[in-house]
Amino acid sequence: MSRRTLYALALLALPFAAVLAAPLPAASNDSVILSPEAHQTADQQAAINYARELIAAGDIDRAVTQLAEFVATHPNGVEAARFLGDLYYRQGQFDRAEAVYKGLLARNPHDKQTHNRLGVVYATENQVDAAIAEFQSALPGTDSIRDLVFLHLRKGDLQSYEDEMVRAAHDQPNNADIQEELGEIYQTVHRPNEAVRYFRRALDSDPRSIAALNGVGMAYLDLHDPGTAMEYLNDCLNIDPTNYACLNNIGVARIQAGSYDQALAQFRKAHRLEPERPEALVNFGYLADARGDWKRAVVYYVQAIAVNPYVSESYVNLGIDYEHNGLYSLAQSALLKGVAAAPYDGRVRYLLARAYAAQGEKALALAQLKAAQTSFDPDVSEIAKEETQRLMQAGQSPQ
Repeated sequence: MSRRTLYALALLALPFAAVLAAPLPAASNDSVILSPEAHQTADQQAAINYARELIAAGDIDRAVTQLAEFVATHPNGVEAARFLGDLYYRQGQFDRAEAVYKGLLARNPHDKQTHNRLGVVYATENQVDAAIAEFQSALPGTDSIRDLVFLHLRKGDLQSYEDEMVRAAHDQPNNADIQEELGEIYQTVHRPNEAVRYFRRALDSDPRSIAALNGVGMAYLDLHDPGTAMEYLNDCLNIDPTNYACLNNIGVARIQAGSYDQALAQFRKAHRLEPERPEALVNFGYLADARGDWKRAVVYYVQAIAVNPYVSESYVNLGIDYEHNGLYSLAQSALLKGVAAAPYDGRVRYLLARAYAAQGEKALALAQLKAAQTSFDPDVSEIAKEETQRLMQAGQSPQ
């Protein structure tokens, strides 16, 4: 696998519950009386916007402090509280994130977005059954499927879960949510042709499904068909022009099509909307690498890890740059953190094996290559097998 093809673009399965700010009305000489609900919405948007400005300036700690003060004095600020929980999670303060989410669910047990987030906390803490229960409570309508796939893999019953969803999709062919969820399962396990089939079935029943439009766009990106991907992603943006996931993924499609400047413009739009998310930062780094500026790329990857340390693409690209420049000890350090963040990502395991092998740690390298062979991605699995054979035969680091 070449260095270029191993670079990871940060695609997004679904938007992580974007909290988007509505524009404030223009000032006028007329008196405007806002309802209490409108005041509450405006106050939350201002608090969230301010937190985002601080994050964009690199001050996430102050963002958390300011938002926590707002939430403490605005008990009905659900969106602000949920965003605070998100920031606690990204800082590794799982107990605080869990407390925020549980508090919201005590008030509204049917809050799917919060069930999804609590599931993420439990999954990170390896509370598999509790996480599965939360993600199931978050469906339909949230980005829980990818997490459920990895949890069922961890539990050892992934095939049963897939079979159950296939039966449900067969029994309810006009249920857009179920068709879309099965498409996400196939997307996660790197079966893009089947993913396309079920995403398109979802769109047959609900042509305005953001999840299905984004999903089928991603599947076509996996099939290296950026033109078709952009058609669906543009449809997504026609419905929701500020959708972070579709903005980011159309940028990835622009990269596949060789239009780097246009890709950069899309990533900048996405990053301005939600600077607390890492995907656009990873893609800034990818573009810097593509232009030969690996040191600048590393800065972006480190920034992406700082805003969210649980996204594997940051570690993959950071490891590649370090290894390409012979900095194997730095690569090892970064990739070990990547394994902790994303233990089932075969790319991280493969790169860690290369770092070990380059430093003469053959046994450790072989162990990581064995783990990489179980990757859902058939390309990663195959190259891990080839590197294992090469390392065993040659007794030296993979080249």
